[in-house]
Amino acid sequence: MPPPVLPPVLPYGRQTIEDDDIAAVAEALKADFLTTGPAVEAFEVAFAEAVGARHAVACSNGTAALHLAMLALDVQPGEVVIAPSITFLATANCARYVGAEVVFADVDPDSGLMTPETLADALRRVGGRRLRAVLPVHLRGDVADLPGLSALAAGAGAVLVEDAPHALGTTMTYGNVAERAGDARHSAMATFSFHPVKTIATGEGGMVTTNDASLAERLKVMRSHGMVRPPGADPWWYEMAEPGFNYRLPDILCALGLSQLRKLSRFAARRRALAKAYEAALAPLAPVVRMAARPPWSDPVLHLMCVLIDFEAAGITRRQVVERLRERGVGTQVHYIPVHRQSYYAQRYGRLDLPGAQAWYDRCLSLPLYPGMADEDVGRVVEALRAVLGG
Repeated sequence: MPPPVLPPVLPYGRQTIEDDDIAAVAEALKADFLTTGPAVEAFEVAFAEAVGARHAVACSNGTAALHLAMLALDVQPGEVVIAPSITFLATANCARYVGAEVVFADVDPDSGLMTPETLADALRRVGGRRLRAVLPVHLRGDVADLPGLSALAAGAGAVLVEDAPHALGTTMTYGNVAERAGDARHSAMATFSFHPVKTIATGEGGMVTTNDASLAERLKVMRSHGMVRPPGADPWWYEMAEPGFNYRLPDILCALGLSQLRKLSRFAARRRALAKAYEAALAPLAPVVRMAARPPWSDPVLHLMCVLIDFEAAGITRRQVVERLRERGVGTQVHYIPVHRQSYYAQRYGRLDLPGAQAWYDRCLSLPLYPGMADEDVGRVVEALRAVLGG
């Protein structure tokens, strides 16, 4: 007998590349500059305008964006950076790249976000060391309590650097003030990624936004080997006061980024519509399944459709759910394994008790969410989940 025909798998996320994106890249390939050319600045200017920041500095990926932020702040070995444990590795690793130590903050178990309360606990664990930066992560697309976090950080002599790759297009209202993720009103800088599963894609790519011209200039210097050309110097002359990195984003990818950025409002609207459809479709599966909690100030463009599943109540393991969903053509992912549990950090800092992060990890699962999904795909995903859970 022939093997059974399995349905095509819906991935948890994927890029949306259209003919005009391909044409933009083809046009860039025909231009004089494949890198360090005019498309880079054009992308930076357009991105800054899109998020409401004064400056945007493009770089090779989201991890490079975080590393550059640490370099721009001149974070030194032995100083401290606070990062939430529920995030991708890069949020903590960027501190280690410059020799700083990481203090992990716990998160709200239902939203996965760092809160003023979990930051206050982390601040107590800094001890007598010098704290330089706090890195809240806008998980899924929901933005953390920036005013509350900023006030605590400032009181401790530190600044915020927003890790915002999930939140492009998200808006929020603190008090009566409407803001945009990345406008850096409460932070020194905000960082973004353009990995294919993010809201817009360049293949690989990153951006740092800031309202501080001196930080923007230092970001630009450090992304290109630390080279500067003094005013009035010979046109071939360059100087390096300290080593930087080759973190440049080429014109080819910036051309794709510009094309994608023009579609941000459409991508955002589609993600919001799909999220609303999920909310309605998942409601009958409560309380075993529920969507991640949403802060009242946040109107997210969700990058991830995270649900929290009571696997014990359902009488099934997460691995079984993942495998059986895949058999039904539904791809999933887990965001994230708590970083403080990674062997490197566990060996360096010992065993930490962060119950919010553990509770989030024990229940979280990311379902498919991307603009190319059809309306009926949401029903297909939720019906598959219901069947797997035995609902």
